[in-house]
Amino acid sequence: MKKAPAETIDECRYPAYRSALKCNFPQLEDVFDDCMDEAVKSLSEEGIQAYLEGASLVCMIGRGFEPVLVYLEEVPQICRKVGEQAAEKIAQSVWQISRTPNGVAILSFLQALPSAARRLQSQQQFDDYIEIVFGFMEATTGSIHGFHTTIPSPALTDLLDNTAGLLSQVSLAGLKNWVDYGVRYYSDHPERQKDYFSLQSADSKAILQRERHGTLFADNQRRLDMYLKSLWGEKQQLVPYSTGLATDFELPLKPRPYFDSMGMRIPDVLDDCSNGVSGLDCYRATLAHMSAHRRWSGKIIVDNYSPFQRIGIECLEDCRVDTLAGRRYPGLHKLFMALHPQPVEDACDEEIESCIRQRLTMLSYACMNPEHPYKNADIIEFSARFHTIMAEGESSLKEMAALAVSFIARTRRQSDQSPNMHFTDTEIDYRDDNRHLWIYIEESDDEHMFEREEQKRIDEETHQLPPRHYPEWDYRDKNYRPDWVSLYENLHPSGSAKKIDGLLKKHAALAKRLKQLLELLKPQNFVRVRYQEEGSELDLDIAIRSLIDFKSGVTPDPRINMSHKHDGRNIAVTLLLDLSASLDEIPTGCSQTILELSQEAVALLSMAIDELGDPFAIAGFSSNTRHHVRYQHIKGFNEKWDDEVKSRLAAIKAGYSTRMGAAMRHAGHYLSHQQSDKKLLLILTDGEPSDVDADDARLLIEDTAKAVKELDQAGIYTYCINLDPDADDYVQDIFGNQYSVIDNVEKLPEKLPQLFMALTK
Repeated sequence: MKKAPAETIDECRYPAYRSALKCNFPQLEDVFDDCMDEAVKSLSEEGIQAYLEGASLVCMIGRGFEPVLVYLEEVPQICRKVGEQAAEKIAQSVWQISRTPNGVAILSFLQALPSAARRLQSQQQFDDYIEIVFGFMEATTGSIHGFHTTIPSPALTDLLDNTAGLLSQVSLAGLKNWVDYGVRYYSDHPERQKDYFSLQSADSKAILQRERHGTLFADNQRRLDMYLKSLWGEKQQLVPYSTGLATDFELPLKPRPYFDSMGMRIPDVLDDCSNGVSGLDCYRATLAHMSAHRRWSGKIIVDNYSPFQRIGIECLEDCRVDTLAGRRYPGLHKLFMALHPQPVEDACDEEIESCIRQRLTMLSYACMNPEHPYKNADIIEFSARFHTIMAEGESSLKEMAALAVSFIARTRRQSDQSPNMHFTDTEIDYRDDNRHLWIYIEESDDEHMFEREEQKRIDEETHQLPPRHYPEWDYRDKNYRPDWVSLYENLHPSGSAKKIDGLLKKHAALAKRLKQLLELLKPQNFVRVRYQEEGSELDLDIAIRSLIDFKSGVTPDPRINMSHKHDGRNIAVTLLLDLSASLDEIPTGCSQTILELSQEAVALLSMAIDELGDPFAIAGFSSNTRHHVRYQHIKGFNEKWDDEVKSRLAAIKAGYSTRMGAAMRHAGHYLSHQQSDKKLLLILTDGEPSDVDADDARLLIEDTAKAVKELDQAGIYTYCINLDPDADDYVQDIFGNQYSVIDNVEKLPEKLPQLFMALTK
């Protein structure tokens, strides 16, 4: 048989993707096409790009071809299980490990991830697993008998090699507890540490056995999927969450099941109940309850009801959908009643405790069980009214709301306001948190709903945009913390444009002087821009040619106009405003707050840049820990300096802290896409970078300095206008010589436009 030419055999089927992969190992050519076959089936186009960028990064670590091969082979399958974000997360994690003495464990780390993804099934839990590994590395690397060393973690490879077996026996929280025990007692004993994490010691097996409890979601996912499809016709994604992992600044509240557009969120492990109900049946009850809500519940406006009325509505709506589910599948009613607590009628002392939860749980039990033992007249009356309503048909959320409001009005006590809440026998664990019932128009002041409302407020501000994650430089480790900061961006709310017009009128004399200076800076050279459908004048050559085409029966070119633009000044500018709480202060000797003076200065500067014709954007930022950096767009590059932009500037408010590095990186992201020869990022601030979760004062200063260097490498010139009289202590460390300190803050409206013109003349 005649052989094909060698070049035909070796020809790559994905040349564009191969050129995107920056890796030159000769062995790669033999496996690349096979790896890409799987990647194309599993990933979107954006996911493929992230996958190839990650592979390029793994190739750069200098650990040979095998880590690259494992990454290319396993990551598509991992992404299919937990989401495409995993590709970048894995690559960054490998890079971070390569910068430590634990580089020898990279292959074990990569080989452990597929089994972790198969067991954990969600991006959050997968990220939590990686955090557990990194926490273990940090705690066990370079510290033996109290002396700092550069040796790797003695047992990291053992922990990674046992990942599949460990996660098949315990939940993620159980794994963390087991790891924490080993770190706490064996971090200074390398040999005993190795025995513990390789499951050779009796202590290790005993602690692992202690953490083994309940029914693991990962062992029953397929069974629960089939349960949903067969009984409820549901094809929802089941997303497990850990019930035992605490995160930074997390409130000590027990997580509750819930569902949203992304799927049904359920615990990763459930224990058998003391009354004999198995963990698997607890899962079934939870999924049945949420499916019943999805089938029969509607939505209602939350702002129309008080906090007590809301929990009453939620209680009765839960009873309604459980009753309907029990009618459809009678066995469910028996399961629900087995899991429903039965509060003792006189267990709560209304003189010293808030009994609202107990009364509602008693009402819920009475509604679910007509043969309830309660003697309370209100419980008897309202449970009977519930049964009467349900006997007439399916009822509705609106009817449950009316019944709940009547019950709360009838039974409310002054002691219900007491912070000493009675909780005994009031937790109905199989029910979800009912967030799906409510339509929010205004924010709630209910303290018990603070965390839920805060997340909703973030979502509303960002119009449901997911956060952008940015790294943060840790000068102590000389390394980045990958995806450390969550930045939420939104369009700034509007106020009254007349306020800004009033400020410009107030500084009319200064504005007139500025305009005279601007005339000297304006480019005087005009160039024609031809082939325009709309323009300032007719382009005769093109117009005649189009007329000839029209007469000849050919479709004419409609671009018969031309316009003119200035040539000689090509600058794009972003003005980044620090909107932290300190701007509400009134400096000594001033009659206005720093925020008010900043508004005046920005208004004058915007007028000046608009006169020059430079494309420019305005944004404000503030932060409330690394989990929530707010980036608010006030003016975009493509927007005109008009009343709409003025109204946003008029509405700016001060609040929270100053995590500057992430905001600068995000501003640079937008500025880098401008087609300008020169790009200028102006930062207006009144203090040093800081945030409530930064325990080291130098940490955010060093990160901001690193951001300045990154932007400089990207061709973006940064310049800081600082209003802090003590800025000399830190500002040069961040910006070098690219800063000005304005001691007399009242001069800001005059100084800011002048500084801009000096920088861009």
